[in-house]
Amino acid sequence: MASKKPANKPNDIEFDDLVVNVCYHPSKDLIAIGSINGDVDLYTYKIDGENKLENTYKHHKKSCRALKFNPSGNCLITASKDKSIKCCDLDTGQLKNKIKAAHESPIYCLLVSDENIIATGDDDGRIKVWDLRKSKSICEFKENDEYISDMVVDSSKRTLLSTSGEGTLTAFDIRKRRMTVQSEVFDSELQCLAIVKGERKVVCGSGDGALNIFNWNEWGLNSDLFPGHTDAVDCLVPINRNIVCTGSSDGIIRGVNILPNSFMGIIGEHDGFPIEGLSLSHDRCLLASCSHDQCVKFWNIEKLEKLKINKKRVTKYKTKKLFSRDENFFADINKDVTQEEEEECEEDDEDDDSDSDSD
Repeated sequence: MASKKPANKPNDIEFDDLVVNVCYHPSKDLIAIGSINGDVDLYTYKIDGENKLENTYKHHKKSCRALKFNPSGNCLITASKDKSIKCCDLDTGQLKNKIKAAHESPIYCLLVSDENIIATGDDDGRIKVWDLRKSKSICEFKENDEYISDMVVDSSKRTLLSTSGEGTLTAFDIRKRRMTVQSEVFDSELQCLAIVKGERKVVCGSGDGALNIFNWNEWGLNSDLFPGHTDAVDCLVPINRNIVCTGSSDGIIRGVNILPNSFMGIIGEHDGFPIEGLSLSHDRCLLASCSHDQCVKFWNIEKLEKLKINKKRVTKYKTKKLFSRDENFFADINKDVTQEEEEECEEDDEDDDSDSDSD
């Protein structure tokens, strides 16, 4: 008799074409999914019930490589290999903005800073910053020769950070519209990045499977290195100030604590297919992932933030599989941490930061 699927996460969503990116709505149980054929599907998802296709947008002629909701959630912004940017009003389903030839090269990644300001990076290393109320970019940078793989912006909306296929992290001052500093060239490409530790650290995933950690405003050279992924770290998403989830080319999604650096366990997997995208839901309970298996999968991570990392027992480059597809993967995640060890870890986040910075 087949085991009953636990009602702790939505059902998978399967597609006929390759899925290249996913993004949760900032306040609703809604997820946007971009495909290699250029289509963008909007689904409402349910933990106890069927997922429902709400709309399909066919605004792009080629792969929809990046998609983000604006902060208010009333618009979906998409960028494509066809070099275009589209902004769709979710209430009407109509395009509010469209820039057909936004770049000379295919767009690779997209950053939404606020309701009006976005940035796009292309295959040739060019970044453009846009005000959606205007038809032209307000500034652009060409500091890289390879593709711009990912971008983030700080809470003040002043510092934009980008990673590139040539293996550099670059910082830009958006207000002054100039590059601040660029890191040394690493041996492997930098694929993704996230701001952690209350904007005191930045973590970058690399093509060789390592996580490079930078001190804020010290962009020239990484301050720490955490190897251990068996393949490239293609995407990552911050869960809180200390924890990120990584998606790797080996098809595995891992929970990782940053400083002290430790693998917390395997969250999910796509049967060996590279992880293309990750997104965290508005209630921070669900992680969504997409891969070359033409499937979007959901993972319940409610208990991830409650785990305590024992600094005396930090994992060294190993991850333990903590779940099966038919059971709650966090059920036994804390087996090895005894009550006594938990008491040793009763330190707040600030203490964690100061201890780590002194290492």
